[in-house]
Amino acid sequence: MKIAILPGDGIGPEVTREALKVLDALALPQLTLFEGDVGGIAYKRQGHPLPAETLEMARAADAVLFGAVGDPECDTLPREHRPEQAILGLRSELGLFANLRPAAGFPGLEDLSPLKPELARGIDLLVVRELNGDVYFGDKGERDSAGGREGWDDMSYNEAEVRRIAHSAFRAAQKRRKKLTSVDKANVLETSRIWRETVIELAGEYPDVELDHMYVDNAAMQLVRSPGQFDVIVTGNLFGDILSDQASACVGSIGLLASASLGERTTEFGTFGLYEPIHGSAPDIAGQGKANPVASILSLAMLLRHSLGRDADANRIERAVAASLSSEVRGADLGGNAGTQEIGDAIVRQLQAIA
Repeated sequence: MKIAILPGDGIGPEVTREALKVLDALALPQLTLFEGDVGGIAYKRQGHPLPAETLEMARAADAVLFGAVGDPECDTLPREHRPEQAILGLRSELGLFANLRPAAGFPGLEDLSPLKPELARGIDLLVVRELNGDVYFGDKGERDSAGGREGWDDMSYNEAEVRRIAHSAFRAAQKRRKKLTSVDKANVLETSRIWRETVIELAGEYPDVELDHMYVDNAAMQLVRSPGQFDVIVTGNLFGDILSDQASACVGSIGLLASASLGERTTEFGTFGLYEPIHGSAPDIAGQGKANPVASILSLAMLLRHSLGRDADANRIERAVAASLSSEVRGADLGGNAGTQEIGDAIVRQLQAIA
């Protein structure tokens, strides 16, 4: 089993270090780790945010554990050299089109949610975000206009792109509560009209899954008003980015949410994927030991489940995280005072106590 470790920038190395501590505690047999540069640190060392050797390392692995990218010192670089291009490049080059972002409340943390405790307690949903299309990858540029400089971004999806992400979402719903909500803006956008019609056509292949549709503005409102109604949400790249971050706020902290980016490639053990916390590089707290590593550790659990076929180990990690949070070993984002390393150590202790 081979895992490529890409810690990246800011708090990325700190939270990844704690995830690796948890991985080491599992003592998995025949496991090989490779570490590479990515993001701003890669640009500073090698002149590109996604060096060729890092990309090849990722391709040769069974899974990638990713930290975070983003460095204010690189904000004035040409777009192709900015740190964020590394994660976009990895998703594109590795064919990772399905981003799974689970959001579920943890017992005892309901009061940290901006929602009423009874609403926060009912959150248990999965956002399936299309990852290779939309405005993130469409043609874009700047031009002169009568009103001055004008920026433009091309939003588009074709039927094949919608079908493959919809298949992923329907299959995910079959393993959960068998309800799928497709989110779009079909009353305004042609892209969304194609999206909705394609999802409807595909629904006949999944008669056991209840399908409904929701405009993105209403979905944002319903996530606050009644989050318990959602099981699986499938949506495009832009809407999915926004809604999954909103879901993290409803749970209580972006530091709790993990993600998996999957494609169609399979390995000896499962589906190849890239796993990362949904938070950014948080340069304002980098190097201070304040970052919450829970999302990175839960991303490791998703890696074990989806790419290495080790459900039991993934379940152990998730139980250890829940136990640690219940014991009130929490970071500042959750109202506590535990540091990054302290949180990681507490989760390792809980893991070792779980058979």
